[in-house]
Amino acid sequence: MKNLINSIGLFFIALSLNSYTQVYSENDVEICNSKFQFAVEQNLTVKPINDVITEIGKKFIGTPYVAHTLEVTENEDLIINLSGLDCTTFLENVIVFSRLIKKEKSNFEDFKSELEFVRYRDGKMSDYTSRLHYFSDWIYDNIKKNIVEDVTEKIGGEKIKFNLFFMSKNPDLYKHLKNNPKFVNTIKEHERLINQRDYYFIPKGNVHHIENEIKNGDLIAITTNLKGLDISHVGIAVKMKNGRIHFMHAPLVGKEVEITEEPIGNYLAKIKKHTGIIVLRVKEPN
Repeated sequence: MKNLINSIGLFFIALSLNSYTQVYSENDVEICNSKFQFAVEQNLTVKPINDVITEIGKKFIGTPYVAHTLEVTENEDLIINLSGLDCTTFLENVIVFSRLIKKEKSNFEDFKSELEFVRYRDGKMSDYTSRLHYFSDWIYDNIKKNIVEDVTEKIGGEKIKFNLFFMSKNPDLYKHLKNNPKFVNTIKEHERLINQRDYYFIPKGNVHHIENEIKNGDLIAITTNLKGLDISHVGIAVKMKNGRIHFMHAPLVGKEVEITEEPIGNYLAKIKKHTGIIVLRVKEPN
């Protein structure tokens, strides 16, 4: 059974066996197939996953930034929007495509299953609180799922503790928390658990010293000085012909997916709220 959701264009809801809905459009299916076709044409399966990540990421360059794409329905649904991305959905979709290409899987059903696995706590979607809202929690969970490795400490990172409270203290800013106050305590518990963990980061003033330790295709999470938050932006490291590491990302509303003109250290220096980076490396899938 398929219905239309007018608020986000001609998106389809496909009923799933897991008692939640999947929201996507025919255009998303076409984009998905085009990425897999590109992988076949470029023989990406034989390349290291870091290189697959950069090649797939580059195929999204020019895609418009669209905010709040995961908040368009009343309940938590598996929402796929490949024609409008924010920084996190850009990162997630690139990881999903890259893992599937390496596993030689190339249909839309595989894509949906892998996206759920990456996006949600323990790989299973239930309600709004099962989504990995804080990116530090996303890191922790996807390390447990053997998807990524945090290499920050190994390349010279310093210990950092987060003090997260923004979501639980500002539920009116989040549609699903505002409509479901019972979720706030669960989010608060997630914040408490994150705050107990140790993380490592590279202060932005030191990034140029360790730039040669960052590999093409590494994931970059940018830490912030905004109170109650952990990570303000994410993207992908791209090694350019000059040997320098640049930053591929979905920047902000009104912009498109791009690679920064300047190396990542210079990019970070321009933005006061950015304090440093966490560097993740996607593992070759089994």
